[in-house]
Parts: sequence; structure tokens; C-alpha cells
Amino acid sequence: MNTTFHSTRGTSEQLTSRQAIRQGLADDGGLFVTDDLGKQKVDVATLVGKSYQDMARTVLGALLPDFSASELDECVSAAYGSQWLDSAITPLKPLGDDYILELFNGPTSAFKDVALQILPQFMARTSSAESSTNEKVMVLTATSGDTGKAALAGFADTPGTGITVFYPEGKVSEIQRLQMTTQTGSNVNVCAVKGNFDDAQTAVKRIFGDKDLATKLEAGNSVSLSSANSINVGRLVPQVVYYFSAYTQLVERGVIKIGDEVGFIVPTGNFGDILAGYYAKKLGLPVGGLTVASDRNNVLFDFLTTGTYNRERPFYETTSPSMDILVSSNLERMLYYMSDGDTKLIRGLMDDLQDKGSFTIPEALLKRIRGLFSCGWADEDQVSQAITDCWNANHYVIDPHTACGYHALAQMPRETVTPRVLLSTASPYKFPRVVGKALGLDTTGTDFDCMDRLSEATGTTAPKNLRGLEHAAERFTDVISIDEMPGYARNASQQL
Repeated sequence: MNTTFHSTRGTSEQLTSRQAIRQGLADDGGLFVTDDLGKQKVDVATLVGKSYQDMARTVLGALLPDFSASELDECVSAAYGSQWLDSAITPLKPLGDDYILELFNGPTSAFKDVALQILPQFMARTSSAESSTNEKVMVLTATSGDTGKAALAGFADTPGTGITVFYPEGKVSEIQRLQMTTQTGSNVNVCAVKGNFDDAQTAVKRIFGDKDLATKLEAGNSVSLSSANSINVGRLVPQVVYYFSAYTQLVERGVIKIGDEVGFIVPTGNFGDILAGYYAKKLGLPVGGLTVASDRNNVLFDFLTTGTYNRERPFYETTSPSMDILVSSNLERMLYYMSDGDTKLIRGLMDDLQDKGSFTIPEALLKRIRGLFSCGWADEDQVSQAITDCWNANHYVIDPHTACGYHALAQMPRETVTPRVLLSTASPYKFPRVVGKALGLDTTGTDFDCMDRLSEATGTTAPKNLRGLEHAAERFTDVISIDEMPGYARNASQQL
């Protein structure tokens, strides 16, 4: 099948999936989508009993058809191997009458690893035959906490690539910050910026749209820009696999039979993690519903409730920093598909968001969206209570992002017998002070002291990659303004 990708805001640019992955963001500022999504279904019955790796080969083959079977095999084998703590990659575990899907068993203890262990493998196979052999890619990424480290770990010392990560100063957890600033690798750069994640993400998008900068990079030393954020379709599609994995694990345990619907509750800020569930449904997975779980920055909750998306609102720093987002980039892809590919509508909505700070969708479109997507949110007290309640009820420790989902799950009426799966997005040991406080532990001292007390109190073990940060040397201490980001990116690219 000859699948092409184009912008959510227009169809003039038609690219292969390789080209879309390499470019990251469309020239008009839109996100790459394909109108072939769902034309090729995945027969979930054929995946029952298969390994995660075999599932990934099948699902990714349907989503990225211009990668050969042998290329996908190489990518999958490199991405989902011994660097994972669990051979199931994303194991499903019982949580009372519901289930929790652990997405944090990768090398950086966050769900971003599922995609960012394989994205560099995709990227390495995107150079075209007609491009110069010395062309390099500089991956630019803004992070609200977890993407940065996962991207750094994936791209570190990858030939032909460099990576520059910007994170909001003082707005990530101490463990998240140390994960980034201690990153090894000759091709990595990490920099704090004065502002919040939305400021940094907007600046990165502006850099992608800066034709003058792009010309200088390409003419200077053959460097093109790409992204590791979930705006990159190569970052999004690997996440589709774990929805199939959750479903087949339920089938294998006899909880459901093929064809039964399953509901998913997803903590999300940038909408990528839950959009992957929508893609899975388009591929034929019996997804009964998708629940967006937000923290106090509940812009998605308000949108799904009213049909108006308004970013002109207070920004709150919460204990779930990876969800502290007011501009949810991947929502644009969902709006494209739910509006049956109305690029003119999407372009108008995004223009309104940029120029006026808000947009309102037609009532019929909102009704269609709410037929699949529901929503919930948790304030800081509710997040803390959810961590406590989950431990008391299930003897299972969750991080504050997952706690937003646990709270939403607890608020949902149990009207059907449809199994419900909560996606757990990060290890609680990335936020040991927050989790420890919720469980009534002593939280004085360092985050590493808090890790040790959490481990002792719960009988769980801190991942070595996190506990070992205590004595790792920090390499990156730069702090810059938002306006300085283009210059920093240019200098980093010239070092490739």
C-alpha cells in the first residue's frame, strides 16, 4: 500500500512515513497524518500468545508500510531487548476489579521509553538515496519532564544525529532534572529555559518554522532538524502497540474474549498517549472508551466538556509536571480525524488558538468526540489521596501522574462489566518525595533519602537507573531565555 502523510492543515505536502519521521513537523506548522489510517486492520486474534516484539512488528507494519519487514525487525529487536526490566515490556497487573498497564519498565522509567527506544532506529533508516551521505539530523525537543531523558537515552551516540533538549527551569522534579543533566554521550545537549513547557514547546515549533535558520544549518554543515516530541509521527505510532498488548493479555487470562470491548483511562497532557488508543481503535482494536485524565491544568477536561479550548488561563505547577501543559499538541490530530479530514477547519481552529488564545469546535463535532472520549481531573489534594487510596486498597504504589488516572477511574460509574485498564506512565521513584508524603513517610533530606524510605515502607525497589543518579556527575548547567533558544540550537547543530 502506497501510504502518504500530509499536514493536518493542508494536503499540498505529500510525504512517505520515512520523510514525515525525518521532518517531524509539517512546513505549515501542522502535524503529519495519513488518510490511510484504519484501511489496513490488525486482526487481534492473531496476536494472542505472541511476544510484545511480534506484536510490534505487526502493528507497526500496518502503520508504517514503507518500512520493510526486515527493517522493522531490526528496529524492534534493538528497541525492546535487555534494556527493559520486564520481558513483557508493558506488563498488565490486576488493580482490584480493574487493571493497570505498567509502561515504565524501560531504561528511563517512563512510558516515553516505549516510543523513544525505537524512534532513533526509525530515524537512522530515513535518509533518502538522493540525500548527501554526510547529512545529519539535529533532534530538537522541549520536555515537560519525561520526554527529555527518554529521548536523550534513545539518541545518545547514535551516528549521524545530535539531540538538544530544552526543559523549563524549576518545573520538573529533581530526579527528572538529574536524569537529563547527567546524560552521557558526545552528541547530546541539555539546557534549562526560563518559562514553562508551553513556552519552550512553542519556541521549538517556531525554530522548525524558521526558514532562515534551516537554510543556514543545511548550507553550513548539512544538518536538518527533526523532533522527538509526540508531534513526530514516529514517536506516536509505537505507543499504539501497548494497547494491543493490554488487550491480548486480558484475552490470555480469560478476562475477555476476542471482540469484547475494553476501556482505557489515560493520564495525558499533550494528548499523544491517549491518541495512540484512538489509532488502535482505527486499526480494529475493540476500544470501548478512552478517558482523558488531567491534573489541575485541566484544559483538556474543559475542552471535552464545553467544546471550547482556551489556553488563556492560569498555569499551575503541580506534582505531576509532565502533565503541566496548556497547549496540547496532539489534540490537533484527533480533531483532524474526527472532522473527517477537514484541513480548512483545523487550520482555522489552530489560527484562532494562536491569534486569540482559544477556539470552539462545532457542536456536532463535539458530540462525535464525546462518543468516544470522556474526561476527569484531579487537584493536588486528590492526587495525594489517590496515591494513598491505591496503596491502601491494592498495595500498589503509583506516581502522581498515574494518580490522576486512578482518581478519574474511581469517579467513573461502574455501569458495565467492561474491563478497565489504567495506563501507568512513570515509576513512583521518579517522584519519591511526593509519593512518600502521600503515604505519610518522612520526606526530609534528599530525594534519594526519600527513595530509600519509600522502598523500605512498601517492599518495592528503586530502579538502579534512578537510585544511581545520586553520585552521577552533572554535565549541563546552562539556563537561557526563550529568545536565546534558536541561537543555542544553531550552536549545537554546528558541533555535529
